[in-house]
Amino acid sequence: MSDSNSRLVYSTDSGRIDEPKQSVERPKGDGIVRIQRQTSGRKGKGVCLITGIDASDDDLTRLAAELKKKCGCGGSVKDGIIEIQGDKRDLIKSLLEAKGMKVKLAGG
Repeated sequence: MSDSNSRLVYSTDSGRIDEPKQSVERPKGDGIVRIQRQTSGRKGKGVCLITGIDASDDDLTRLAAELKKKCGCGGSVKDGIIEIQGDKRDLIKSLLEAKGMKVKLAGG
């Protein structure tokens, strides 16, 4: 059998190799938490985006869970940005200021 005519059909030398996940470094903010309302790409449904919180992903998840519970709505954490469903900017601002954060309402 000639090597130029053979094809590799199955090999145990390689397979699914899980790459170690690297934590993505988020840019450091200026210490101001910004709350922005966004509807684009969401079929008209508004969400509040909370950016500028310098915390680990676990801390952001805990904070998002607390905000969702106090606001009585859903939400998620994506790429270091907390998304809260609905227009609850004033309530979120008062809750974050009670935690000692400097908060600004961004956007329109």
